[in-house]
Parts: sequence; structure tokens; C-alpha cells
Amino acid sequence: MARPITAGVDGTEESLAALGWAGREAVRRGLPLRVVHAWRYAESLAAADRDTQHGWASDGVAEAVRAVSGRHPGLAVSVDVVEGEPVHALARAAAEAEMLVLGSRGHGPVVGFLLGSVGQQVIAGAARPVVLVRAGDQPAAEAAGRDVVVGQHGDPEDSAATLRFAFETAAARGAAVRAVRAWTLPPVFAYSPGSLRLLDDAGGLEPYERQALTEALGPWRERFPEVPVAEHVELGSAGQVLLAAAGAAQLVVVGRRAHRTAVGARIGSVAHGMLHHAACPVAVVPHE
Repeated sequence: MARPITAGVDGTEESLAALGWAGREAVRRGLPLRVVHAWRYAESLAAADRDTQHGWASDGVAEAVRAVSGRHPGLAVSVDVVEGEPVHALARAAAEAEMLVLGSRGHGPVVGFLLGSVGQQVIAGAARPVVLVRAGDQPAAEAAGRDVVVGQHGDPEDSAATLRFAFETAAARGAAVRAVRAWTLPPVFAYSPGSLRLLDDAGGLEPYERQALTEALGPWRERFPEVPVAEHVELGSAGQVLLAAAGAAQLVVVGRRAHRTAVGARIGSVAHGMLHHAACPVAVVPHE
């Protein structure tokens, strides 16, 4: 059975934009759309019992679903209105989905999309890709000519899931992939005889990085020959290089290797930076 594309909806403008994005992507991929809303009983509303509050939540979700169904009459849509903690509900939904799509708030240093609470925990723990969409996102942003930008680093197996997601999305949209690999100058003590031999064979640091990117892309070029690919290798901070490349993108795709600390889950500096500062939707893909 095909996994659905799942959208988390809470009635905010951001989540409605996420629902619209998820609906379009479901149509492109020929997948069903699942809409999930998690709500919690408010004892402070003494005049409204649990059934009444559940009805309010269901009515709000139904209105949003009618709008997306109206735009995509043939799309199969299911709805789950569940009582409970949003993190748990969305994590369960993500595990059963092709991807989970959520709303994301504005730019800048202010924490967006409840990052640090619901959003960060869902992203850090999700077993499937999570896509963050800002309010005001429009279908026109997905028009031909805008690339799907993907960050690549490390060995080919390190970024296999990230590249797969980027190529699958580009193929569904008739778009090109722009693969970005940033590199920095390592300290002198980081060199070893083996690494120096590899660099010598490649002709230097930058040619080595270009060769590494080309090798990582090889299997995906072969699997998706219809997808045009541009390779971008640049000296600099991974976050800054990727953010600059994503300036005119329709989607930016980053990998995620979750870290647990005493203050909670962390999703990595590059993913964190993209979520805060990229103007387009951001897909965070867990490493396999």
C-alpha cells in the first residue's frame, strides 16, 4: 500500500500553506493525502465538554480539507483528528508517511515553527522526510526554471537518502537538481599520508571535492536520466553556501543526523539555518 503524503494542520496560516503544498505534491506523485490534527482537551473551557471540543477541532479541519479537495477533485484524502500531544501524534504520522509536511513561521533569529518544542522534536525524531512550508507559499514558486537545491557532503552513502529525495521531487516536477557541496580548508594536522595521496591523485583540494560530488551524484543521474543536474562546489561554510544557492530555488533539501543533548534534540546547524532563513520550503531528510 502506498504511503500517503501527510500534512499536519492546526488552523494557522502556515499550516494551511503546508496543506496546499502537500496536496499538490500528492497529485504530482500519485499518492493519497492524509491530514492530521492533534488537539488537547482544555479543562478551562468549563462550558464545553470533550465531545464539543472535539467537534470544534473536526469542523476546523473539515473546512481546510474542503478547500484542498476542491482544488484537486480526484485526490484521495483521509483525515485524522486525534486527542493527544502534537509531538507524539505527528511522529506517529510521519512514520507511516512518504513525507510529513508542516507549517513554518518567519525568517530571522526568532524561533520559527515551534522549533525548540514541537517542531524540533518532530524533525529530530521523524523516520521520514519532514518538509517545512512558510505562510504565503504559492504554486507559482514551483514553476519550471527553479531548481531543487540539495546539499551533499561526506561519502556517497552519507547523502544517499537526501539525494534520492531531491531527484524524486525534481522528476515529479520536471525540474532540475542543483547539488551543492561546500568545503573548508582543514588544519595542517588533519592531513595523513592516505589523505595526501588522495588529494594528489585528484589534483588538489577543490578538484577532490568536485570529484567527490560527481561520484555521489552518479547513481542518481543514472536512475533519473531525465533530470538535469548542475554541480556547485564552493569554498565556505556549508550553511552559507547552501543558503546562497537556495536563493532562487523552489525547494531546498538537507540531510539530518539528530543529536541528543541535555537541553533536548538538535537537528544540526545546516538544517537549522535553512529552516530559519531559506525563503522556499525546506525538506529535512534523515540519514539512512
